[in-house]
Amino acid sequence: MATVTAPTTPARGGLIARPIAPTGVWSWLTTVDHKRIGILYGSTAFFFFLVGGIEALLMRTQLIRPDSTFLGPGEFNALFTMHGTTMIFLVVMPLSAAFFNYIVPLQIGARDVAFPRLNAFSYWVFLSGAVLMHLGFLVRSVPDVGWFAYANLTSRAFSPSGSVDFWVVGLQVLGVASMAAALNFLITIIQLRAPGMSLMRMPLFTWTTLITSILMVLAFPVVTVALVELMFDRLFGTNFFNTAQGGDPILWQHLFWVFAHPEVYILILPAMGIVSEIIPTFSRKPLFGYPFMVYAVASIAFLSFTVWAHHMFTTGLGPIAVSFFAASTMLIAVPTGVKIFNWISTVHGGALSLKTPALFALGFVGLFTIGGLSGVMHASPPVDTQQQDTYFVVAHFHYVLFGGSIFGLFGGLYYWFPKFSGRMLDETLGVWNFILMFVGFNLTFGPQHFLGVDGMPRRIFTYPPNMGWDLWNLVSTVGAYILGLAVLVLMYNVFKTLRSGERAGNDPWDGRTLEWAIASPPPHYNFATIPTVNSRDAFWAEKHPYLGTHELASNTSELAVAGNPGAEAPIPDAHDPRGAEPEHDGHGHIHMPDPSYWPLIAGLGIFVTGLGLLFSIPLVPIGLFILIASVYGWSLEPVNG
Repeated sequence: MATVTAPTTPARGGLIARPIAPTGVWSWLTTVDHKRIGILYGSTAFFFFLVGGIEALLMRTQLIRPDSTFLGPGEFNALFTMHGTTMIFLVVMPLSAAFFNYIVPLQIGARDVAFPRLNAFSYWVFLSGAVLMHLGFLVRSVPDVGWFAYANLTSRAFSPSGSVDFWVVGLQVLGVASMAAALNFLITIIQLRAPGMSLMRMPLFTWTTLITSILMVLAFPVVTVALVELMFDRLFGTNFFNTAQGGDPILWQHLFWVFAHPEVYILILPAMGIVSEIIPTFSRKPLFGYPFMVYAVASIAFLSFTVWAHHMFTTGLGPIAVSFFAASTMLIAVPTGVKIFNWISTVHGGALSLKTPALFALGFVGLFTIGGLSGVMHASPPVDTQQQDTYFVVAHFHYVLFGGSIFGLFGGLYYWFPKFSGRMLDETLGVWNFILMFVGFNLTFGPQHFLGVDGMPRRIFTYPPNMGWDLWNLVSTVGAYILGLAVLVLMYNVFKTLRSGERAGNDPWDGRTLEWAIASPPPHYNFATIPTVNSRDAFWAEKHPYLGTHELASNTSELAVAGNPGAEAPIPDAHDPRGAEPEHDGHGHIHMPDPSYWPLIAGLGIFVTGLGLLFSIPLVPIGLFILIASVYGWSLEPVNG
C-alpha cells in the first residue's frame, strides 16, 4: 500500500513530494500515524469516561438517602466493580496514552514513533480488551468483585457465573496493549530524539512518559502472573488461592498490590508531566528546579515498588514488615513534595495568565496536595487501621486520581486542543467547565472524609437512617451531578469549537516546546526538516534569543503572540513545514510508514481468542491462527513506501 503524496512542491535543488494523510473510514482503520492513533485512544477513552461517569451517578443516586431501593446489592456491586475498572484501565490510562501518542513525537522532534505498526496494534488490542470486559453486560453476567478482585471472592464457590472471567480475560488483553505501547515509547524517546536533545533537555512531559513506560514494563508482568493464576483456578481447578487445598488468598493481595501501587503512579505521572508543561508556559518562566523535578519523577518510580503493603496493614503482616512499609510510604512523600514546591516556585514571581489550562493545572496542584496529605496519614498503621475500608479512603484516592489525574488531563486537553484541531476552545465555556468541575468535585468527595471518620464503610449499597450519614451523602450526590454537568459543558465546548471555533494559529500560547513550532494541526510528516535543539525550552530560545530566561516573565510585552491566538510565532525555516526544504531520500520523497491493515487483524485475532476463553474453547485456535497469520503478513510488509 503506497504512501499518499501531495503534489510536488518547489524547493531548493528540485521538486519534493510531501506525504499527506489519506482520508476516509478505511484510512482510520489502517492508520499507523501516531497523531491519528492518539485521537483514537482519546475518543475511545472519553466514551468510557462517560460510561464510568454514568455508573458513578447511578451509585450516588442509590446512596442519596437511607434505605434506598433504587439499586439492589448485586447491581450496586457490579456498578462499583465496573466503575473502578473502567476509570482506571479504560479512561485514565488511555487518555494518558492519547497525549503520549500525539504529543511526545512532536516534543522530541520525531516524525513518528519507533514502531508505528506496533503502535496501531496496541490501540486495536486495547479496544478488544475493553469490549471483552464489557460483554458481560450483554449476557447479564457483570463482574461484581471490586476492581481489586480479592481472593476468595473470585473463586467458583463465591462467583459461580462467568462474570469474573470477563474481568480476567479483559484485563489480560489490556495488559498486552499496555506492554506494546510502553515498549514503543521507551524506544521512541531513547532513539528518536532530535539532534541536540539530551535527556536533560527533554520536556517534563516526555520525561514522565519515559518513566511511566518503565513502570508499565516492570509492573504489568506481575499482575499478568496473578491473572493467569486466577484464570487457572477458575477454568482448570488449580488452587493458588484456595485455602482448603493449601493455597493462600494473601498471595493475590501481594501480587495485585505490587502491580497496583506502581499503577497509581502510572495514572498520576502523565498528569504531573502535563502540569509541568502548562505552569511554566502560563507563568512566563522556565520550570523551577528542572533537574530536581526529573530526579523526583525517577525517585517516585523507584519507591513506588517499595510501598505496596500499606494496602495490607490490617492483614497481619507483623511489626517488622509494617514498620518498613510505613517508613517507605512516608519517604515517597518527599519527591512528591519536591514537585509541588517546584510548581509553586514556578508560579511565584511569574506573569501568571489564568487561562483555562492554567486553571486546571493550578486546580490539580491544590487537589492533589489534599490527596497526598491524606495519603501520608495512611502511612501511619494506627490511622490506616482506623480508616481502612471507610469512605475516608474513597475520598483520598479520588482526590489523587480525579482531582489529580483527571484535572491534569483536562488541562492538557485545553492546552493542546489548538494543536490537535487548529481551533481554540471557547474560553468562557472553559472557565465554567473548570468552576463546575472544581465545585462539583469538592462537594462530591470532600464530605466523604467526614463520612469515613464517622465510620461509614465503603462498598455498602445502603445504610440505615439513624447513622447520621444522611446529609453528607445528599451533598456528595448533588456534587456528583454537578460534575456530570461540567462534563456536558466540555462536550458542548468541543462540539461548538469544531464547528465554528476561533482559528488558533500555530502557537497560540507562545509555547516553549517543539510541537508549537509546526502547523496546527501538524502535517502528516510533522517536521519538514528535523530540528536541532541547542537548549532546554528550545522554542522559547529561538523566538526570543535576546531575552534571558529570567527575563521572560518581566517582559511579557515582548511576547505578543501569547495574547493573540491568531498570530503566527516567528518560526525558523528549520521548523516550518511550509517554508523549508524537507529532508528526503534523494528521490524527492519524505519517507513515512505506509498504512497497514495487519495491526487491526492481529487485534481481531486476540479478540477472537478472548471470546473463545469466555464462550467456546474451539474459538481459541481460530483466534490464534488469525493472530499468527497477521503477524506473518505484518512481518513481510516493507518498512515504507
